[in-house]
Amino acid sequence: MNAGDTWLTIGELARRTGLPVKTIRYYADIGLVPPTDRSPGGYRQYDATAVARLDFVRTLRELDVDLASIQAVLDRTLSLSDLAARHAAALDAQMRIVRTQRSVMRAVAQMGIDDEKELVVMNKLAQLSAAERQRIIDEYWDEVFDGLDVDPEVASKMRSVQIELPDEPSQEQIDAWIELAELVRDPDYRQRSREMARIAHDARSSGEQVAPSAAEQRELFARMTSVVQPLREAGVEPESERAQRAIGELAEAFAAARGTADDTEFRAQLADEISTFSDRRVQRFWELVGVVNGWPAHESGSRDVAPMEWFVAALRASSA
Repeated sequence: MNAGDTWLTIGELARRTGLPVKTIRYYADIGLVPPTDRSPGGYRQYDATAVARLDFVRTLRELDVDLASIQAVLDRTLSLSDLAARHAAALDAQMRIVRTQRSVMRAVAQMGIDDEKELVVMNKLAQLSAAERQRIIDEYWDEVFDGLDVDPEVASKMRSVQIELPDEPSQEQIDAWIELAELVRDPDYRQRSREMARIAHDARSSGEQVAPSAAEQRELFARMTSVVQPLREAGVEPESERAQRAIGELAEAFAAARGTADDTEFRAQLADEISTFSDRRVQRFWELVGVVNGWPAHESGSRDVAPMEWFVAALRASSA
C-alpha cells in the first residue's frame, strides 16, 4: 500500500493479520475498525490506516483488554496510559486470585487430602484477612500456654509473633501460609506444643531443680550445637567413645544450669525433654513464619533439630 492507492479486501486483510474474516466483519459492524471504503460491487475495502487500527485492536485483545475499553481509547475518551494502568491493576488482582487457587490445589495434592470439607477449609484459610490470620496464631498460643507458668520472656516472645503476609505475596509465601495454618490447626501438633510448655511449667514450679532462664537456654543449646554439629558432619556415631567424651561437659553444663548433679538419671530426663523439644514440626513452624513474613533465613528463629536428635541419642547411650 502506498499513498492510499492500494486497498485490501476483507479476505486479504484476514490473510495479512491472521484474524478470521468473521472477527474483522464484527469489528466493522460495531464501529471498532470500519472499512475505509467500499468497492463498486459493495465489498469492504481497507487502507493502510485501517490496517494499522486493526493491528492495534488485535494487540490490545491479545492483552485481554475488553472491546469497550479499546473503543474508548480509539475515541480518545480514555488515554492508552490510563487504560494500561487500569488493566495492569485488574491483572494484578487476577494474579493474586490465581496464585491463591494454585496454592490451595497444590497443598491438597501434596498433603493427599481427599476430604471435601477439608478442601473448603483450606480455601477459606487462603483467603483470610490479615486480622483473621493473626487470630489463628494467637488462638494457637492461647491453647499452648493456658494455665501454665512459663518464663514470661519466652511466652512474650512467642505471643509477639506476627503473621504479616504482604499485599502482593509471592507464590512461596501463599504456600507457606496455607501450610502454617494447617500445622497450627493440627491437634497432634498442638498437643506436642502443649507438652513443651508443660515441661517449662514443671521446671519453674519444681523445688528440686532451678529453671534456667531463656537466655541461659539459648546459650546452652548454641553451645551444644557448636560441639555436636562437627561430630555429626564427621559421621561420629552418638554411641561411640569419642561422642561420649564430647558430651560430658555439655551434660555437666545443662545440669549446672538446673542446680542438680550430672548423673544417669539426669541424662535420661534431659534426653526425654530435649526429645520433646526436637520435634521437626517446631522447626518447620518457624521456617514457615519466616517465609510468610519475608524474613532472611537466619532471622526465622528456626533451630535445626538434627544436632538435638544426635545429642539425645548420645545422652541415652550414656544413661543406658
